[in-house]
Amino acid sequence: QVQLVESGGGSVQSGGSLRLSCAASGYTVSSVCMGWFRQAPGKEREGVAAIDSSGSTNYADSVKGRFTISTDNARNTLYLQMNSLKPEDTAMYYCAADRFCTYYRGAYYPLNYWGQGTQVTVSS
Repeated sequence: QVQLVESGGGSVQSGGSLRLSCAASGYTVSSVCMGWFRQAPGKEREGVAAIDSSGSTNYADSVKGRFTISTDNARNTLYLQMNSLKPEDTAMYYCAADRFCTYYRGAYYPLNYWGQGTQVTVSS
């Protein structure tokens, strides 16, 4: 059974950093497509970053150069390092996984399994 458990969210001031973690069970994180989504109040869920089994990554334009997605096989964990945070980054962040990445709104993301989410709040 696939399970994803996020952690690492919190409140930070503009310009600060956070690292989100997603502990996975049921498969090896480096062997599947994994990614992060976010959803702000009143907005649709949007893809933030994804990494496939070859290690190729893609990022939403709004986070390029600020966020970095990575995996740790020893811990079977997915990470999202978020630097230079802005108030518009405030959202619930979700970890996602799938056997393969699927084309979704202009990029490739996992769409099948989801974590419960972790809240990120950035104040100005």
